[in-house]
Amino acid sequence: MDPQSSIHTSPVTPRTVDVVVIGAGLSGLRAALGVQAAGLSCVVLEATDRVGGMTLSISSKQSGPGVNDVGAAWINDTTQSEMYKLLQRYGLQGQMQACKGKDIFQSPNGYILSPHGELPIPEEEQLAVSEVFVKLRELIANVDLEDPSLGPNAKELDNVTLYEYCIRTFQSEAIADLFDYTCQALVGVEGNAISMLSFLHACKSGTGIDALTSDGKDGAQYLRVRQGTQAFSQNMAAELKPGTLYLSTPVTQITQIQSQSIDICTVQTATNTTFHAKKIILSIATPLYPTITFTPPLPPQKQRLAHENKLGYYCKIIFIFPHPFWRPAGLSGTIHADAGPFLFTMDTSIPDDNQWSLSCFAVGPRGREWSLHSEEERRRSAWTQLRSAFENVQLPPGQEVSVPDPISVLEYDWSKQEFFWGGPVPASPPGLLSGVDGDAVRAAFGNVHFVGTETSLVWKGYMEGAVRSGDRGAREVGGALGV
Repeated sequence: MDPQSSIHTSPVTPRTVDVVVIGAGLSGLRAALGVQAAGLSCVVLEATDRVGGMTLSISSKQSGPGVNDVGAAWINDTTQSEMYKLLQRYGLQGQMQACKGKDIFQSPNGYILSPHGELPIPEEEQLAVSEVFVKLRELIANVDLEDPSLGPNAKELDNVTLYEYCIRTFQSEAIADLFDYTCQALVGVEGNAISMLSFLHACKSGTGIDALTSDGKDGAQYLRVRQGTQAFSQNMAAELKPGTLYLSTPVTQITQIQSQSIDICTVQTATNTTFHAKKIILSIATPLYPTITFTPPLPPQKQRLAHENKLGYYCKIIFIFPHPFWRPAGLSGTIHADAGPFLFTMDTSIPDDNQWSLSCFAVGPRGREWSLHSEEERRRSAWTQLRSAFENVQLPPGQEVSVPDPISVLEYDWSKQEFFWGGPVPASPPGLLSGVDGDAVRAAFGNVHFVGTETSLVWKGYMEGAVRSGDRGAREVGGALGV
């Protein structure tokens, strides 16, 4: 089916359907398909001019095959079963993440090498780090996914930041810095801005800290998609009935009228299009709730989530090369940096498309500061940082690196996008998770149901979480409407 066939190009005012779905990312589209399969009528309203939400695939070069994902990029074929089913259903090709060679670690003393995935720490410190991870795994195991405030010491863990907890418990700035780095890499928020409980809850949702930080089997970074992850949403949109999808249609107001004689929702948009529905499925991040006027207002707990949850800074700048110069030198393409615009890099090449790229992740406060410069300065500083790491690291005898100029550069700053504002999932500051009901983020408000990756119990912040939340939303409205 042609994806364009489902797009409604001439707005009709008003239009009445069973369900209005707001947001055409993975969760919204999945919910719409579930509603449609149940025999209910629906429309999907998307604020931007495309489908995909935080998946966006951009051509790597001016001509020829190859795309790069500037948003969500990885799945796995085990614990992310729904995404893997979609990969197979749509005939997409999975590309195992390259994980061979040595990583480059930047430090105040220069650049050093370490086998990919291993920390370059002295042998006498390895036992202490191992004990820290044992403790962390124990804490994660005790987190209640459905209601994190119910776990052991939940209030205590929620009243301290990740960074503060590491300092107090492990008496080590190095350990605190390690988890600060991890937190920034995952959500773009520094360790002193997220509660320890929020961090643990995110880890539990992603099946554990080991899986979240892994690019091996069962890991969060195991498989990429040759055609780009936006292809998931494009294929789902193509399955919608004609006239279902409205692009460039931001929602401005949701009004619920409930009385003995009438029970209806009205959705108004910036394009002056009005929709009436029995149910609404809302798929936007909690910090964006204030962009919509709710009548009656959202409940206090949802308002608190909207105002206190924070989206971190997240940007990718991707350099595409004529060949993978790092591989013959035995390098993985991964750089861990303690200074400069980006925090880390990953090899995001697709050999079958002759597409050779390194994705640099400018995240957290360093990335935000870098974003204030001009495009020319941003690209110059990121390129200088990348090239310097390869040219100054000490390689084994007989190996050398000659860094070519990139043939293309892609940059996408999610924090500057009007309808996104930042990283893949909001982070909760101290006191928030233990101060609201465990299901506050998922609970329906009248006839408005809430989906999106942050509402998922499993793989929150990932594509898998988005899809599963969409399934839940479709089940909720279907059950309420008796289908």
